[in-house]
Amino acid sequence: MSRQHRWKLDGVDRANSVTWNPHKMMSVPLQCSALLVREEGLMQNCNQMHACYLFQQDKHYDLSYDTGDKALQCGRHVDIFKLWLMWRAKGTIGFEAQIDKCLELSEYLYNKIKDREGYEMVFDGKPQHTNVCFWYLPPGMRYMQDKEEKKKRLHKVAPVIKARMMEYGTTMVSYQPQGDKVNFFRMVISNPAATFEDIDFLIEEIERLGQDL
Repeated sequence: MSRQHRWKLDGVDRANSVTWNPHKMMSVPLQCSALLVREEGLMQNCNQMHACYLFQQDKHYDLSYDTGDKALQCGRHVDIFKLWLMWRAKGTIGFEAQIDKCLELSEYLYNKIKDREGYEMVFDGKPQHTNVCFWYLPPGMRYMQDKEEKKKRLHKVAPVIKARMMEYGTTMVSYQPQGDKVNFFRMVISNPAATFEDIDFLIEEIERLGQDL
């Protein structure tokens, strides 16, 4: 959808199958996902149950319209209308602007905290998408020499700050561990209505709520 960022999917045309879930970057409601496969008839061969009371072969119309045998859900809702209606309303240019804005905000957040005291990035280099993963180290933890104790305490920081965010009702950011990495904030920017000022507030709020930990 974005001419500026589509290079990140270079080579996707060589895949045998691709899943496309527009519910975050394009703000489409859940249960609206696409699975694209290269091999014609593959979905039907994998999922069809040959239910004779549903998909009779002697109907008077084109049997390709009976799509229920191509998916696990069979009688699923027509979820594609969620995407179709939004596309009609926003247009391709509108979706492009929305996606570019979210990626711009994530880059802004990264640039603000990558060298800021008290912050450490979980992964090296600038994020290629809108997931910005980082630790916040409260002042009392920044110069701890015992690495294991520091790691143990850091694991508890993000959950406490998020709980305080929810109690104050100011903002909310998810967190998670990953392998041997203790809990870190995983900021996923998907709201194009957000502003640079909102990102600044988020940083200040994390510091305010975590300064005594």
